[in-house]
Amino acid sequence: MPLTASLPRLTRTGSGIDWERLESTARAAMTRAYVPYSRFPVGAAALVEDGRVVAGCNIENASLGLTLCAECSLVSNLQMTGGGRLVAFYCVDGNGQVLMPCGRCRQLLLEFQAPGMRLMGPDGELTMEDILPHAFGPADMTGMTQQAQQAQPTHPTERTR
Repeated sequence: MPLTASLPRLTRTGSGIDWERLESTARAAMTRAYVPYSRFPVGAAALVEDGRVVAGCNIENASLGLTLCAECSLVSNLQMTGGGRLVAFYCVDGNGQVLMPCGRCRQLLLEFQAPGMRLMGPDGELTMEDILPHAFGPADMTGMTQQAQQAQPTHPTERTR
């Protein structure tokens, strides 16, 4: 049974997030990690805007460069179960301790964040701005795409001159 199907939906209480449930889900995901090389299992869980919880674990590969972080499998799970935006995120190591996402994964989480997304860090709740200040994100690409479209010739013969 998929991990997301077996877990009850999270609810936000007041202005807070049910961090205990996210921690529990991340710990459960961590037990499914495939880590024959590093022996460093990682589990991640996130609350989606619609109340779903998605989870992921790291999946290693002998070439190491093809290894998937827990955040990668979490985002894949998000897309495969209906998409949406992440409201809260929790990641644990093999000992169940809070683990901060690496730079690559911070960028991945930025792409799928809901406004005001929160992350659990070793010292408590953080925002994406806290962990990835001055980030390059989707809004930056929108501006670049618009500029590129404006620079394109509008008539086919203009391209061949």
